[in-house]
Amino acid sequence: MTTPAPSSRQRWLVPVVVVVLSVTVGGGLLARELYRRPEQPADDASVAVSTPTPSSSGEPGAADDVRMTDDARAHPQAEAVRKVLTKYFAAINTKDYQQWTAVVSDERAAAQSSTDWRKGVRTTKDSDALVYRIERSAGNSLRVLVGFTSRQKLEDAPLFFREPCIKWRLVIPMVVEDNSLKVAAVDGGPPPEHEKC
Repeated sequence: MTTPAPSSRQRWLVPVVVVVLSVTVGGGLLARELYRRPEQPADDASVAVSTPTPSSSGEPGAADDVRMTDDARAHPQAEAVRKVLTKYFAAINTKDYQQWTAVVSDERAAAQSSTDWRKGVRTTKDSDALVYRIERSAGNSLRVLVGFTSRQKLEDAPLFFREPCIKWRLVIPMVVEDNSLKVAAVDGGPPPEHEKC
């Protein structure tokens, strides 16, 4: 019994499949190169986001060293957010109520008297602040995902997590008041993400 000769259409099937696959793979690689984010130079702080740089006080990871991921840094209001958070954390660390009220919303400032605020932060030292993401919320408000480390005496730790060192990760809302970005009151609900240092 003889085998019938393959039709001309079947003879060209394999080379056509090879060409189509080659073009598809090549197009995918080209698209990847075209749409890849540009790489940052080696001296850019965003490359080593997880490594704290010395602050102006000389203490690594201090509150006046608010860092940002590339994603957060790409937001148009990134620098304004960084400046507000720097003052916010520095006010807590230096126990400066006036500085704190200057960077929080009127609503938030009205909710805490100087005495209550100082009592709440009396042994608190915040450090290693890292802004992961900045997103626009309703109107001109922003939602800022921030991680930081908080150290305090055990008796001053939150009642729901009695630890002397806590790593926090939470969304800080910000609003525009008097043409300035301010830290707003955090929404109620369950405690923010946290873990022991």
